[in-house]
Parts: sequence; structure tokens; C-alpha cells
Amino acid sequence: MCGALSTFLALVLAGAQTPVEKEPAVIEIGGRRELFVDEYLIERFGGGARLILHRPTMREVVMEHDKPWEGNTSGYHTFFKDGEVYRMYYRGWHHEGEKEAHSPVTCYAESKDGIHWKRPDLGLFEFKGSKANNIVWMGKGTHNFVPFPDRSPACKPEQRYKALGGLHEEGGLFAFQSADGIRWSLMADEPVITSEAFAFDSQNIPFWDSVRGEYRAYFRAWRRGYRDIRTTTSRDFLTWAEPAWLAYPGVKVEHLYENQVQPYERAPHLFVGFPARYLPDRDSLVEGLFMTSRDGVTFHRWGEAIIRPGLNPDRWHNRSNYIWLGLLETKSDLPGGGTELSLYSNERYYKGKGGKVRRYTYRLDGFVSVNAPLSGGEILTKPITFAGGRLHLNVSTSAAGSVRVELQDASGTPIPGFALADCPALFGDEIDRVVAWKGGPDVADLAGRPVRLRFVLSDADLYAMQFK
Repeated sequence: MCGALSTFLALVLAGAQTPVEKEPAVIEIGGRRELFVDEYLIERFGGGARLILHRPTMREVVMEHDKPWEGNTSGYHTFFKDGEVYRMYYRGWHHEGEKEAHSPVTCYAESKDGIHWKRPDLGLFEFKGSKANNIVWMGKGTHNFVPFPDRSPACKPEQRYKALGGLHEEGGLFAFQSADGIRWSLMADEPVITSEAFAFDSQNIPFWDSVRGEYRAYFRAWRRGYRDIRTTTSRDFLTWAEPAWLAYPGVKVEHLYENQVQPYERAPHLFVGFPARYLPDRDSLVEGLFMTSRDGVTFHRWGEAIIRPGLNPDRWHNRSNYIWLGLLETKSDLPGGGTELSLYSNERYYKGKGGKVRRYTYRLDGFVSVNAPLSGGEILTKPITFAGGRLHLNVSTSAAGSVRVELQDASGTPIPGFALADCPALFGDEIDRVVAWKGGPDVADLAGRPVRLRFVLSDADLYAMQFK
């Protein structure tokens, strides 16, 4: 067990405050994209400015699980883009009431756009006398088989895809490998993550963390009578460090069934998660939340649901309304809309002949924003250093709204040529808007120097910034 994890675990078990890494006096952001999903960069708010949580827009049903090997308890979907192909993996399963109609199987579908999906006829496994199906795995780990493309530079060709899957009664989580994402085999005969205290009956998440150069896994366990989440790391995907509990400072204890933690592809130093709040005293309803982390252990978790069941009766019952794993960049159907983020959620779980998967969309980086009303508001950042020559913003204003930016030195004094009076009002709705002052957009002479950014907003949302 590494020293940091040992210290963290000891403090948690003792009921102590989770240790928080001391922030540097000057935060180095270089050229990375920074999302305003937390207060990490913000020193103070002014006027009506505040962080607000956004909710995705409901779209179409992309799949109904109506095949004989699927059914109304099909679930634990995993989505990712792999080159030009979008991949979906999921459990096929069906119940008649509380009785299992057939054993679970792991299925595969693919798409060219993330919206229209096809089940390839793979011919790998027999189901009720026929191999005409899209089943890619049967056996250990089938209940919650969760794959990912391994981008590690040391990854062997035969292990280009990896997965975790398994239950407590199977001994824990098993490691799997595949060269093509279709034909799978066990990496070891015994489970690689196991403990008497863990539950594992959830969508347990593995991935390669390219920023920190290690594998990470997030999985469900019991903590003081509540369903909660633990995390661990590995260098080889077979030997894992002692797991640590996630920490959520400032929020109440709740049942968290799934976690859906993943690096955000446009800013991979950030982890985003869509944990499922489970409500056992409300007929086992679930709903997705949103949380973020900069170290993979301490998360800022919002209390409000990001997808409400709404007027859809297929979402108001036991274990519908989960958010599945994966954020896909897909084409918007709006004229000039560019691309957006798609995520997926389930409906009609335990009901009817087959469950449904519905797509939802966010604008790029659109989870949380700094928002101000028409009367105005502002934020001031902590001192930062950057690399690059221009400041780009993901920003949305009303027709009457605006955003202006002032660059200050570390002491808070406006830098000549970059004061608020030098910045014409910026208005519109763009994912990648370049800020220009009266002298132009070039800020290269300030690169590497500690600066503060003052954003003054009116009827506007600021989602992200990046120096390029």
C-alpha cells in the first residue's frame, strides 16, 4: 500500500477530515482547458455571479432490448468511441417478476454516429440453440462486464482492450483482455480485486489514466450501512493498491449505487462522475448526479439530480433512470451546432419485455457554468500561469448579455492594455471564442507570468477557458 493511500485510509477510518492537498500560491494551468465545474481557480465571486449546474437535453430512444437474449433487466451499458466506430457493450438479461428468465450475457453493438446502433451477428456464443446473436462473453463477470480501450503506451497488442467484471459470490472482479474488442479471454484465473467487505454488484469502472500514467478502478462497497464507492490504482491491471474511499466534502451521506467516473476527454486532468443516488425508501428509485475531482479521490458532488424522471412513467420505478458509462462527442442536429456530448440512460427496467436506452445531450464542457443575471456579476481567479498566445472561452450570452475580461498582475493591478475598459463586450454563443482587447487578442508576452483573470458577466454563462 502506498503511503498516501495508507494515510488517507487511516484518517477516514478514524473519522478524521479528509486531507486536502495544499494549493500552490500560483496555479500552473499551461495550455490545458479548464472547466468551471468547481471553485478551484476562483478566488471570489461578486454581484450575482455563481456556479450553476446544468442538465442535459432529452433526445431519442436509441435501443430497445427486445431480442430473446436481452430483456427488461438489460443494463450496465458502456459506450466509447474507437477510431471511426462508436462501441456499446451491455448486459442482456430478463426477469418475469422477480424470477430470472435466463442467465445474463454480455452483448455488443456499434454505430457510425453514436445515435443509430446495430447489433452485429457475431456467431461466437450459443443462446438457446443458435449462435445468430451479438453476444461477446458468457461466464465469469458477465453480470457487469465493463470494457475500455487501453491507451497505455506499454499496452500489448493482444491486450488492446481490457475489462473488469465479477460479483462478490464469484470472488471479486476478474480482469479480461482482447485484441479486437470482440473476442475476450481472462487475464488471470483468480479475481484481481477482492475483499469480504466489497459488494461489486454494480457497474465497476476501469480505465487508463493518461495524465497520471496508471490504471484506475472505481467500484461499489458498503460503508457504515450505505452503498458507497472506493477507488484503487494499478500499473499492470493485475496487481492493485489498497482501495481508498471517495470523499465528498460538505454533502450528506446517501446511497450511491453506480459511480460512472471517467477522465473528461477534452480536459483529461479532470475526472467527471455520474453516480446513481439510490432511494430504497422510495420504491428503489434511482437518479443520476454529477460530480468532479482533480485527484480521483475527493469529489465535489452536486445534490440536485441532472435527469429527472419527468412525465415519463417508464422512468418512475425500480432502477430506471440510471446514467450509463461514457460520454460521446456526436454531431448536433442544430444548424451550425457543431458537436455536442451524448450520454445515455435507461427506461422500463423490470417492466415489459425489454428495457430502453435513451440519449441525452450536453453542450461541450456544459456541465456547470459561472452564471450571472442581466444585472451582472463577476469572478476573480487565483494567480495562475499559462502557456499560449490567445485566450479562448466556451461562453453563452443572451442577445443583451455580455462578457468582458480583465488581466491583472498577481497583486490585482490591471495590466496596461488588458484592463476591463480595454475589452469590448463579447456576446454570442460559442464553444471556442477568442477574447480580444483594443490592442488585439495576443497575450503571448504574459505567458509564464503570474496573472489573475477578472470575468465580468451579464446574462451570461462561462463554461470553460483555455490559453492556446
